Amino acid sequence: MNKEEKTAIINSLADKLKSYSHFYLTDASELNAEQTAKLRRACFEKDVNMIVVKNTLFIKALEQVDKTNDELIQALKGSTAVMFTNSGKNPAVLIKEFRKTNAKPLLKAAYVEECVYVGEQSLEELANIKSREELIGEIVALLQSPAKNVISALQASAGQKIAGLVKALEERNA
Repeated sequence: MNKEEKTAIINSLADKLKSYSHFYLTDASELNAEQTAKLRRACFEKDVNMIVVKNTLFIKALEQVDKTNDELIQALKGSTAVMFTNSGKNPAVLIKEFRKTNAKPLLKAAYVEECVYVGEQSLEELANIKSREELIGEIVALLQSPAKNVISALQASAGQKIAGLVKALEERNA
């Protein structure tokens, strides 16, 4: 591979790092062709882009987009498949599901929500992480709950009395 080809690969990886907000570093070595095809199909279904990379080129791509981290670089040993995604938990769920019937892929590290998770022990935590949209939905639901209670109280028969009292108080002040 000449220097121009390496530069093209680094630029391509850097573009992927810019366009996807999260990535997982996995070890998918020792999977046979059939298992690898199943893994790639599962990735496609979950909107995860999986690419096998050369570690040194991926490190240069990380440097190019200022996402270099010592823990990530230390995880880049041996065969590495990178899973790019815009949903932080999809690859973790995919890996857990796939490993019910296969020994790999193993999680080396992950960059999710601008945090680095290292090692296989982080897989469960990553699978349970909530997306930004899920968290916003929960906050909106929590904020709506008290307002719904007040509105329903005002609309109920007791609410008629409360509304009448409020109206009487307004008329007194006027």
